[in-house]
Amino acid sequence: MNASEVRQKYLDFMKSKGHVQVAPAPLVLENDPTTLFTGSGMQPLLPYLLGKAHEDGTRLTDSQPCLRLQDIEDVGDPRHTTVFEMLGNWSLGDYFKEEQIRNFFTFLTKEVGLNPEKIYVTCFIGSEKYGIPRDDEAAKIWQQVFKEAGIDAKIVEINTAENGDKRGIRSGERIFFYNDKENWWSRGGGIETTPIGDPCGPDSEVFYDFGEDKQDVEKYGQSHPASDGARFMEIGNQVFMQYRRKEDGTFEELDKKNVDFGAGLERITAASMDSYDVFRISLLKPIVDKLEKLSGKAYEDNTAEMRIIADHLRGAYLLTAQGLKPSNKQQGYALRRLIRRAILKALNLGIEDNFLAEVLPLISENYQDLPDSILTNRDDVLDTLSREEQAFRHTIRRGIKELNRLKEHGLTGKELFMLQDTYGFPLELSVEEAKRQDITLSDDWQKEFDAALSEQRERSKTASKGMFKGGLEDHGEMSTKYHTATHLLLAALQQLISPDICQKGSNITADRMRLDFNVDHKLEKDELQKLEDQVNAWIQADLPVVHDEYDKSYARDTLKAHGSFWDKYPEKLTVYTIGDFDKPTSREVCGGPHVEHTGVLGHFKIKKEESSSAGIRRIKAILE
Repeated sequence: MNASEVRQKYLDFMKSKGHVQVAPAPLVLENDPTTLFTGSGMQPLLPYLLGKAHEDGTRLTDSQPCLRLQDIEDVGDPRHTTVFEMLGNWSLGDYFKEEQIRNFFTFLTKEVGLNPEKIYVTCFIGSEKYGIPRDDEAAKIWQQVFKEAGIDAKIVEINTAENGDKRGIRSGERIFFYNDKENWWSRGGGIETTPIGDPCGPDSEVFYDFGEDKQDVEKYGQSHPASDGARFMEIGNQVFMQYRRKEDGTFEELDKKNVDFGAGLERITAASMDSYDVFRISLLKPIVDKLEKLSGKAYEDNTAEMRIIADHLRGAYLLTAQGLKPSNKQQGYALRRLIRRAILKALNLGIEDNFLAEVLPLISENYQDLPDSILTNRDDVLDTLSREEQAFRHTIRRGIKELNRLKEHGLTGKELFMLQDTYGFPLELSVEEAKRQDITLSDDWQKEFDAALSEQRERSKTASKGMFKGGLEDHGEMSTKYHTATHLLLAALQQLISPDICQKGSNITADRMRLDFNVDHKLEKDELQKLEDQVNAWIQADLPVVHDEYDKSYARDTLKAHGSFWDKYPEKLTVYTIGDFDKPTSREVCGGPHVEHTGVLGHFKIKKEESSSAGIRRIKAILE
């Protein structure tokens, strides 16, 4: 089966079960500051899973293009992609576990034709601490479904992936219980980080077995459904939104339970071909075939490069077809990164100018089924991305010219940094080009490069010192995280305690943060808890953090940026915005540095609240 056939079969099957097909959402969602891109099929439907009534009823289905840049470094193996299509169905207070499990099993075995002997499933082992029982209900439904297919499915507790890596699986075992790291869904991740008030619950994941010969025991340990390696591949996940977290941190069962189901189109299509390599399916293989032709090289000998190019160009096409332009900010920068990484890998394969003109039409043909309401800019994709290709290739040519000028005596890390900093010539490409031309690199080139980078950061820090009173001990990773968390805490104080609160001083190290602020009373325990919960909610929402330079008057009067030293600021200053630009969570005059999105901060914990001086209180906090 090709991907288009699998997609259509799924949508038709779900409609035959009473579901209404809804249109997919754009990859860039409007009025959603929590993430750069649509990263799951449920994301656009979250308001309805939280209780809002949907105009099309209680049974919905769709096929949603998604993009997750957090997987970008994994692209190159047989199954990871940054862009993928999620087949989804939802029950909004309608059917629950029995109908969902049976429907998905029927679709896989009857509609797609997968061998039920190769299907394995996982369920939630329960949490004694929070009084949530083992999901025996789902496990027993699966056991009955397998029995009706002529399979005696044994149930076993694995608990953690590490246990499975040591234990493996045994004859007849097919249904596995894992802990909340593997089989619990909430917007915060595991049970401990489930947000107060949110629906959440156990999930049941479905895996396809490509055979014992695909396992690599030496590298990954024994194979089991939640293991790494090529034997088992997850092809679908059924989330049973059964609980809600209460104000006291415990959980209660919902009166109105939901099902949130998602399955990877690419992975199910690969399973239908019994191929553990998703780059063999119809959405990706034509791109690989074209790359083989353009480079004169075989896919088997260049799998990582060709997979990265195929994946990244597919993502770049979808983003550009939805109207996004390459830039140096937020989503535009992500698009630029995809294109430039693809071009670099193409250069490694010896593919020269204008290869996008050869590849993009193939991708366009694969997405003819997506509606014009989503791909509003189809006709401009080639022109937009070709200009980006030419501009980057010009940068590359300048860099190579300078590299050739320097190569006579070899290259130091300082020179590699200069090539990147001055000419925009990426370090990765400099090193590759040096290897290609047999140019000697100094023994300590990486340390020298890092030292030059640190020196530049120190110069930037010194230049802004005294202009912005950030109170940072250094510009390391943890200090940067604490600096961003300080902005969130100040915003929470202004929102929950008093809009008149201002920063009166701060001190940030790699181990903790300290914020001084004006308030006329000692903060009570419930106030501190609300502050902590609000900051953690903003962290879990993974809000974007962006900055730009503005005239002082515009920053103060139009943007309404928060600042404590307006009389000392220069006429040009930097403003950091956290969250939606039009309705920001935080907007402050600051010299940085900050993280790019709040989700990397971890868990915010207030350790102490005390008096600093008359009318000034102090909060000390850590990130766990």
